[in-house]
Amino acid sequence: MTVPAAAEYPGQTIGLPESGRGSLASWFARIAALILDWGASMLVATFLFGDGVIREGGWRAWMILAVFFVQSAVLTALTGSSFGQLLARIGVHRLDGQRLGWTRALARAAMICLVVPTVVIGAERRALNDLVLGTVVVNRR
Repeated sequence: MTVPAAAEYPGQTIGLPESGRGSLASWFARIAALILDWGASMLVATFLFGDGVIREGGWRAWMILAVFFVQSAVLTALTGSSFGQLLARIGVHRLDGQRLGWTRALARAAMICLVVPTVVIGAERRALNDLVLGTVVVNRR
């Protein structure tokens, strides 16, 4: 019986190149994109709903998350990347090569907002939301 060879680099087992465009995005780029997304969402929510989104409770406390969800879902459906991912030059791609589409973009944004599916990490740096949706975060450059 032969034992399968270990992957030489992250992303190899799912057919991604070792480096460059289409290779697996680094943890640094992914975390930077998330920080940029959240910061931009804070700015937009504060502009739209006032500074109560940061210091008050009630419905206003949820507006940063709501803005985050909307921008992430819409931009990911339209461009394949959220605002922060565009700046970090990474994007979300389906493993089958088809367009991401609205359903997957909305589901992915919702799972990120729930946090747990995003912090449960499997093989190839793919979070639970990526495993469920058949997606992967890759470099766009």
